[in-house]
Amino acid sequence: MTPTIRIQREAFDLAREAEALSRDGVGAVVSFTGHVRGDGGLTSLVLEHYPGMTEREIARHAQEAASRWPLLGVTVIHRIGELKPGERIVLVAVAASHRGDAFAACNFLMDHLKTTATFWKQERRGGETVWVEARRSDDGAAKRWTK
Repeated sequence: MTPTIRIQREAFDLAREAEALSRDGVGAVVSFTGHVRGDGGLTSLVLEHYPGMTEREIARHAQEAASRWPLLGVTVIHRIGELKPGERIVLVAVAASHRGDAFAACNFLMDHLKTTATFWKQERRGGETVWVEARRSDDGAAKRWTK
């Protein structure tokens, strides 16, 4: 299984991405889509990444997921650039023969994407810009997968 990993500025089509994972043997496609929240007057979120390193880190976790669960496909798309409230930021989609494996792998990938992929976020509110700090709750979620 070779994962599809894309870091891009442009929006993505959820239906098209799910359909691309559907084929013989697939009994479940589970996905998570993250959106920019407009909490607290947020006007935009700016995402940056470390090209090459970010993709390698995501691929490493996709391969680890495939070693834990019998996966038939994985797609991870993460947007960069300036995004407005309501826009999609990320898609993690997993195909497997059975839903339990697909759900577990999707959770695993999202937890690691939040903690180890090299993305930086700036929140813009009015005239102020603030870097988003790592959250302990995200670290705790990722630790549950430690073998």
